[in-house]
Amino acid sequence: MTQQKTKVTFDVLYKKVSSYIQSEVELEKIKEAYAYADKMHFGVKRLTGENYIDHPLNVAYILTDIKADSATICAALMHDILEDCDVTKQQMETKFGTEITELVDGVTKINKLNFQGDNEATIANHRKILVGLSQDVRVIIIKLADRLHNMRTLWVHSLKKQKEKAKETLDILTPIAERLGMNHIKSELEDLSLRYYKPDVYFQIVEKLNKTKAERDTYVRKMIENVSELLTSHHIEHEIKGRSKSIYSIYKKMDKGKKFSDIFDLLALRVFVHTEAECYTALGIIHSKFKPIPKRFKDYVAMPKTNMYQSLHTTVFGVDENLFEIQIRTYQMDEIAENGIASHWSYKEKGSSVKADMQNEMEQKLQFFKSLMELWEEDATDEEFVNNVKNDLLKNTIYVFTPLGDVLELPLGSTPIDFAYKVHSKIGDQMVGALVNGSIVSLDYQLQNNDIIKINTSNQSQGPSREWIQIAKTNSAKSKIKAFFNKIDKEEQLKDGLDTLTKELRRQKLAYNEFMQDKNIKKILDELKLKDIDELYTSIGSNKINVNSVIHIVTKETDSKQDILLKRTQNNKEVKINSIHRDVIVEGIDDIKVNIASCCKPVPGDSMVGYITKGYGISAHRTNCPNISSLDERMIDITWNENTEQKYNSTLLVRASSDEHLLMDIISKTSGPDHIVQSVVNLGKGKNMSYEITVFVKNKEVLEKLMNDISSLKSVLSVERIIR
Repeated sequence: MTQQKTKVTFDVLYKKVSSYIQSEVELEKIKEAYAYADKMHFGVKRLTGENYIDHPLNVAYILTDIKADSATICAALMHDILEDCDVTKQQMETKFGTEITELVDGVTKINKLNFQGDNEATIANHRKILVGLSQDVRVIIIKLADRLHNMRTLWVHSLKKQKEKAKETLDILTPIAERLGMNHIKSELEDLSLRYYKPDVYFQIVEKLNKTKAERDTYVRKMIENVSELLTSHHIEHEIKGRSKSIYSIYKKMDKGKKFSDIFDLLALRVFVHTEAECYTALGIIHSKFKPIPKRFKDYVAMPKTNMYQSLHTTVFGVDENLFEIQIRTYQMDEIAENGIASHWSYKEKGSSVKADMQNEMEQKLQFFKSLMELWEEDATDEEFVNNVKNDLLKNTIYVFTPLGDVLELPLGSTPIDFAYKVHSKIGDQMVGALVNGSIVSLDYQLQNNDIIKINTSNQSQGPSREWIQIAKTNSAKSKIKAFFNKIDKEEQLKDGLDTLTKELRRQKLAYNEFMQDKNIKKILDELKLKDIDELYTSIGSNKINVNSVIHIVTKETDSKQDILLKRTQNNKEVKINSIHRDVIVEGIDDIKVNIASCCKPVPGDSMVGYITKGYGISAHRTNCPNISSLDERMIDITWNENTEQKYNSTLLVRASSDEHLLMDIISKTSGPDHIVQSVVNLGKGKNMSYEITVFVKNKEVLEKLMNDISSLKSVLSVERIIR
């Protein structure tokens, strides 16, 4: 995609839009959206010195290249209004309706979040963005156009800002554009990003291309004449264009060790025909005169990429023995290759059966979005989710087949294990071997493009091996293998717990049936706060609960571990322990389990006191916790270890006046390396709002700074730590 040279005015935009949108109602709505945006941004200038309205005009104009529907054009014209102007979502919805407002709101939410950085809080923001894509793909299409125009004017920013935006674009947005099949926008984003991220490399490549341009143009012109004459003689109606290789794609090849002179597909043609059959006919005709290079032929017509890309690729010896890469496709295939999902602009057939059919086709083909939602539903942590997306969805992929001919997409380097779990979890769990292209392979074999894989299974299989976790490539397969063993481990722990309790009762000469009466079980479960008997057995089997503590609840034997602790405390046997391997130091006691109280949630730096529980060791409370104010006899002195590095969670209650942007502002304030936001819960709507925020922090100082930062937001009335 070449950079837009036209000075974009509304008249220029309107002329382009009206070339493919004929509805007077929709065109009138676009006029209304422009007038509203022009009014809201009036008097505001960009850093370039241009009127601010020039930016949304350019964003909308970029979208006309993919024949965006009227709702998307309207949203593009107004995409910064909710963020920058004194306009509420409700006001916009009243004036422009739900569909357009939701698109603007979606772009606003993305713009509120920070793409940069590698800490956990930022990764959580990436997660919100990526999952948000699957709600309405038009949101990210507007965002891509928005970023493209901003990249075209990136020169106005500082060098530091230029590099940050360029890296962010390459890391996050161009892979998404590729997944959407929007090569038209992706290529320019990549070239512009390289221009600012690595300017020395960029201009070196430009200089080399300029030096060879005249020579390359001559070769391409001669090759076009030869191929065109050949196809015409066989009565194939066609069109041929020379194809320029993007600067970024040249950089990627050079970055892998290739010399500029060795990049043979700098000379490239694209042949357009009318039908799929003519693609193959033209290929045969070209190969009859120009010798093809072995292993350089790719058939994406019969086997399209998951982003819907279709084309035949071949590399041949052309004029003067130069190597030419030739792509052969229909005009419709070219539209899809350049614009991807946007070429199926199904949203414009409102209410028609055509719309429903096209949307159904898109849902079948957009494996990217399906995969995102699958990962979301797996309930992974923020970091695991982003690793899944980076490793499984945004890396180089291969396309392999089931024995029935179904195509599956996997990351490069995947194994039969990944294939099996991609087909179904049960297939993976029962796998005993694999055949690739009819031959037995080891389970660590790296699958190749076009491999046909058959998985051998057995109902007698004992399940996967733990070693498979190291062999598997995809995080999805690793997660499913771990889930299998977690289930097995839980079953074993349950059995071990039952055996341990039975043996200990026998040793203490207690009858099992008498001990496990309903009233005793209820007493044990209530005391230990367990949901059922299975959890009791599992807790004993995993050593979370001492079996004697369980028995003591019923028998009330003396000299239990808790009583010994109390006696030590009451006798003031002070033995100072400076244990650096434990976060909480217990005065006088060494080897004892310490739990952080869930009611007041102390963090490092808080003044604490310990309460000796029954069956759970010591519970650490803040000294001002009301839940221990009336307890004296079971208290013990505890302190924080000064060397602790672990983060502990605390829950904040934020009260605020109603502000639709407040939640995003809070998320922005809570992004930082010293604290991690686990959840934000909206407790109520209306005139006043309340949010419950659970955050992991390094210490009390960090927590207090975070509370002050949130308090500084203009809509916030109060921030306090919750004690339940």
